Amino acid sequence: MFELSGFGGLLILALDLWAIISVFNSTVSTGKKVIWTLLILFLPIIGFILWLIMGPRAAQRRI
Repeated sequence: MFELSGFGGLLILALDLWAIISVFNSTVSTGKKVIWTLLILFLPIIGFILWLIMGPRAAQRRI
């Protein structure tokens, strides 16, 4: 089982902070920024993965 303490917890915290900062620096509407930020805060691992796949900059990577 994956344990979320120690280094694993710090890694998830760093990735989530990076994702939240990226959300705030994006050009999407304020409502979408709030939704993404809440999703990342309340569901740290799942929210981060969803943000990577479907986040504000994901559409730019698909082009």
